[in-house]
Amino acid sequence: MLNFVDEMQTQIIIFISGAGSNAREIIRYFSENEVINVCGVISSKENSEMALFCEKHLVPFIHIPNQDFSAYLDYCKKLNAEWIILAGFLKMIPKDLITAYPDKIINIHPSLLPNFGGVGMYGQRVHEAVAASNQAFSGISIHLVNEEFDKGKLLFQHAIQLPYQANAKQIETLVRSLELEHYAKDIAAYMEGI
Repeated sequence: MLNFVDEMQTQIIIFISGAGSNAREIIRYFSENEVINVCGVISSKENSEMALFCEKHLVPFIHIPNQDFSAYLDYCKKLNAEWIILAGFLKMIPKDLITAYPDKIINIHPSLLPNFGGVGMYGQRVHEAVAASNQAFSGISIHLVNEEFDKGKLLFQHAIQLPYQANAKQIETLVRSLELEHYAKDIAAYMEGI
């Protein structure tokens, strides 16, 4: 049951598939926010470290291992989530979930879209493609989710200059620093501005 303070806050739930570094930063960022509250985390993979982190921060955590997105939707409704934040979530969001949360699902992509986006472009694959094309810049794109991979409305982009002939690992490190610096702040800026 929500308390009075929770009822006054916008409730966001985070979906993850990896270690959860962005999710941790989002939870920290909103831990004392009076407008936005992280009401839960769903992980598509087992993640005992994230479960412990969530327990310490009093954020409900659940591991839902299968592709049955009805379980995701049920959990979102159970926690009264109003927004879904994708933080390294690697599964395609189905139409039913997009319909239930129209223009209320936010994703972060580790390149400057529309470059290096689309089906199969995630994680290390993106950084390898950026390195192979000798880009001078890379960065992050924060966007709304629709039914096409990485084609939702762009909300924010942040770029960083790359060292000459940077390799994928160097690019990943630089891009990750942008993610941790900007994602939570941009979520707040967008949600508080609409």
